Amino acid sequence: MPVVCVVDDAHSIRKSVANLLKSAGYEPVCFESADLFLASPWRQRAACVLLDLWMPGMHGQDVLVVLHAAGDRVPVICMSAHASEAMISRALAGGAVQLLKKPFTADALIEALGAVLKGRP
Repeated sequence: MPVVCVVDDAHSIRKSVANLLKSAGYEPVCFESADLFLASPWRQRAACVLLDLWMPGMHGQDVLVVLHAAGDRVPVICMSAHASEAMISRALAGGAVQLLKKPFTADALIEALGAVLKGRP
């Protein structure tokens, strides 16, 4: 089962996304903050990261910078309820492979994740 790290400060989002991922055959590992995700060994095992852009403390955009600087090549799908065109452009330029606007449907998430992981070992 591919590991998908879910990084979001909202408990309800983490729980609903984790349940959806489990039902779709993925192994979700959830983090309530960017700091916890970056310090976790799961970071190295992730096939993909679902990353909220707006969180207390370190924002998702900062996580993209850290991942890029560390040479991590894990695909990142950003999530945001406040995504402007400028924010989307910055996230994509920073290494995100896609951005999902909250609220998104279960189908949209699974489709995006499948597209990102297609062809990966």
